[in-house]
Amino acid sequence: MSKATLLTAVAAGLLASVAMPANAQVFNRIASFEVALNAPDAEATSSEIIAASEDGMTVVYSDSPGGGIGFVDISDPANPRAAGYVAMDGEPTSVTVIGNNVYAGVNTSESYVEPSGHIAIIDIASQEILGTCAVSGQPDSVAASPDGSLLAVAIENERDEDLNDGEIPQMPAGNVTIFSVADGMADCDSAIEVDVTGLAEVAPSDPEPEFTDFNANNELVVSMQENNHFVVINGETGEIISNFSAGAVDLANIDTEEDGALRFTDSQEGRLREPDGVRWIDTERFVAANEGDYNGGSRGFTIYNKDGSVAFESGPAMEYITVTLGHYPEGRSDAKGVEPEGMEVANFGDDTLIFVMQERSSLIAVYRDTGGEPEYLQSIPSGIGPESAVAIPSRNLLVSANEEDLREDGLGGSHVMIYEYGEGEAAYPTIVSEMVDGLPIGWGALSGLAAGEEGTLYAVSDSIYGAEPAIYTIDATAHPAVITAKTIVTRDGNPAQKLDLEGIALDGEGGFWLASEGRSDRLIPHAIYHVNADGEIEDEIALPAELLDAEIRFGFEGVTVVGEGDDATLWMAVQREWRDDEDGFVKLVSYNPESEEWGAVSYPLDAPVNGGWVGLSEITAFGDHVYIVERDNQIAQNAAIKKLYRVAIADLVPGELGGELPVVAKEEVRDFIPDLQGFRGYVVDKVEGFAISPSGEGFVVTDNDGVDDSSGETFFWSIGSVE
Repeated sequence: MSKATLLTAVAAGLLASVAMPANAQVFNRIASFEVALNAPDAEATSSEIIAASEDGMTVVYSDSPGGGIGFVDISDPANPRAAGYVAMDGEPTSVTVIGNNVYAGVNTSESYVEPSGHIAIIDIASQEILGTCAVSGQPDSVAASPDGSLLAVAIENERDEDLNDGEIPQMPAGNVTIFSVADGMADCDSAIEVDVTGLAEVAPSDPEPEFTDFNANNELVVSMQENNHFVVINGETGEIISNFSAGAVDLANIDTEEDGALRFTDSQEGRLREPDGVRWIDTERFVAANEGDYNGGSRGFTIYNKDGSVAFESGPAMEYITVTLGHYPEGRSDAKGVEPEGMEVANFGDDTLIFVMQERSSLIAVYRDTGGEPEYLQSIPSGIGPESAVAIPSRNLLVSANEEDLREDGLGGSHVMIYEYGEGEAAYPTIVSEMVDGLPIGWGALSGLAAGEEGTLYAVSDSIYGAEPAIYTIDATAHPAVITAKTIVTRDGNPAQKLDLEGIALDGEGGFWLASEGRSDRLIPHAIYHVNADGEIEDEIALPAELLDAEIRFGFEGVTVVGEGDDATLWMAVQREWRDDEDGFVKLVSYNPESEEWGAVSYPLDAPVNGGWVGLSEITAFGDHVYIVERDNQIAQNAAIKKLYRVAIADLVPGELGGELPVVAKEEVRDFIPDLQGFRGYVVDKVEGFAISPSGEGFVVTDNDGVDDSSGETFFWSIGSVE
């Protein structure tokens, strides 16, 4: 694909995602199920590969860390319920369904050099293990033929990544094993082992089959990720029909540096695709997700003809879309970017739809097959690390499995998420960025918000992008809201360093006041910055000793201006108690730029409900009040405090720093948890930005942590009039 064609495709796709017709068919998330509910006593759980019963009422997933197979009742898809858990004698790696039975690949290997495993057959209704079929090594994926007559197993015999830097070959070699199935039961004695050694250009003696899928002719396509190779097999005889290299891609205008900046100016030539998930589109074409391994990963997906010729190559187009949605994982720039991993293809009505799971950006990109260049339709938000998805067209549903369990970090467990296909408007994204000169405006981790003229907002991002701190201009009248410009904060003409921007306010003269939250472990000072309209720092205001003597890293989380002229006073919200604060009270700090006088009042916090801590995230002045965002650091079912309060400006009479501070009274304005629940995922923790337009309309935005241990979802919405 030429660069011009690629950019045209990206622009068209973004336009489609932002401005779908009112009667368009779209996927919207309707529910989220935390898989720990199926195994509450397990230290860690995951949902990796997912399948659905033939009636579409139950989904089944493999849980490798938990060591079992989980069942979810989706008879009411908007209210999924835990439906059982079957412990496996080994590590389950994959599942598929034939008739009334689940077929699960189970790894029982004692070591990398002594791989072993079996296929467990589980009755869906009784959840009884009906039997097992032994296989010759470690199974990685399983697939059922559309007619239910065949079961294929990719025997990977995965490598030891700590041996020889993970380079292959590492024996023993893998293979593909095929079983015959009758009336839903596999014949264990019918196994055909297909030898796929000697085919790939990369380590031909050590094929590592990764993923496999049947077409309607019972032909099997197998990806060999580490070998950068495909094999097409006659499923009934085991004969190899064709095999070919997955090839390589020249990538331009991508970000290849993990440097705290979103700069799409780099290139990679001859980047091996190294495909993972693969699905047939029809009997002649299949599509693969080019996740990559040690030596590759081309960040997109490719459609192949059965003879190995390339029918379509996405290049970085899908990644650009991800950037505009704020989901680009900058921390993976030096590796494989968004890392497309799982694939699903299904017919919804007259349309053949392609679903690409992006492991590191936690999105699922949806395309319509056209027979040529696929048409981008939308991206839907998933949980952390979507591994696979199963389409249930008979019920207009898509269900995703998201593998990451971050409960140890207080960030919640793995989730199964359910989406419904129908006419309407896409609920996500809620905010996007424009393309400028053919490249996307990179953004994420929105941590502070301020209002300009009616319909225009300004936001800042935090230290995740510390190498290129920025002010974003937002058109709040668009739906979704659109980031139209990005202004880099500079010092002496260069991007300013050592900033952790958490608050922004207009100075009334075309410039801005910025609040930076200090982090001594990163040599970031607590400070206030005055910048002009071009983002150039004109003044840096350090905190006085009376404040710094008691500081901790949880500093200023917002800044606003009260008053005008010489009486204009900056008010900053301190996130957490500092060492001189009484438990449950934090400071609202004042600074008058004209007199250079400092002061503070004490603000009472809500008490934590489900553990963790409670602090402030934002402060903004409007009318006779300052409005303050108060939140806990909990997510999902544990989230209890995400609220908007206000304090009368008349009560903001600052006391002397170091002395006893006056305590202000607060009034609750809005509970944000019902708003967050309305997005049908799990409640996120970081409600970070709040601004009020000149007409009194309140806007809220969440911080997605730059997609670092996060689903990447940014929620932006209006609460209407604050009055």
